[in-house]
Amino acid sequence: MIRNNARLNLRARLSQPEIVVAPGVFDMISVRLADSMKFDCLYMTGYGTVASYLGVPDAGLATYTDMLNRVTAFCAASDTPIICDGDTGYGGLLNVANTVRGYEGAGAAGIQLEDQEFPKKCGHTPGRRVIATEDMVRKIKVAVEARVDPDFQIVARTDARTSLGLDEALRRGEAYVRAGADILFIESPETQEELEKIGQAFDKPLLVNIVEGGRTPQLTPAELQALGFSLAIYPASGFLAVTHALEQVYTRIQALKGTSGEADAMYSFAKMCDLMGFPAVWEFDRQHAD
Repeated sequence: MIRNNARLNLRARLSQPEIVVAPGVFDMISVRLADSMKFDCLYMTGYGTVASYLGVPDAGLATYTDMLNRVTAFCAASDTPIICDGDTGYGGLLNVANTVRGYEGAGAAGIQLEDQEFPKKCGHTPGRRVIATEDMVRKIKVAVEARVDPDFQIVARTDARTSLGLDEALRRGEAYVRAGADILFIESPETQEELEKIGQAFDKPLLVNIVEGGRTPQLTPAELQALGFSLAIYPASGFLAVTHALEQVYTRIQALKGTSGEADAMYSFAKMCDLMGFPAVWEFDRQHAD
């Protein structure tokens, strides 16, 4: 019931004029921290999750089982609704139906499905190819039929912009909306003018993917809202920041400089204990001490 309420609340929130910003979560620490900050929505990044869980590129190497494991763990640890990357649905139409049911059953607020050929690739890297529009339309229709909760969000993503141009991406977007997608995600627009054209083309919640160093301009949430977007995801921000911080502190350790000079750049150990739930452990120990 809690998950159903969270999905209903997210659907209602996305219908409001103010844009929703969703940080990318990629491991259990990022989930716990983001959840504690009371965002309206979180986004389970495929790139970051595959990197942190398996240590491999986001190039179709993670299986449905791998990702369902992460969806289940992330959603169990968060009261904030999470939209989760479902890649291409991990196969044909039967796989798409199974993936939607699995993600919904695990507690996700929605699933992102994309029209890339298998094996897929990160949307801001080269070499992506897309399936026929009709094939993706069938996937979306199956996804809509497969869900139990009508508030479970189906996010339809097209990667056609990079290889086939914006006009083809817009045509695909129209077809995906007609097929029943709740949120439309046109990946990798490359200019502000393209973003404006996307925002003007649809009367549907629109998702924009902000990747630092990626193809899409780094506009502010207010600017993106003015262009017509309802949801801005920041999938890479967290793991890029963490990796940068790790490199800095590991370099100091390697250089035999210690870490005392890095204290201001680190999360405090006391706050980390609170974040991970140690106070409940200590209270349990006090109650059951000999």
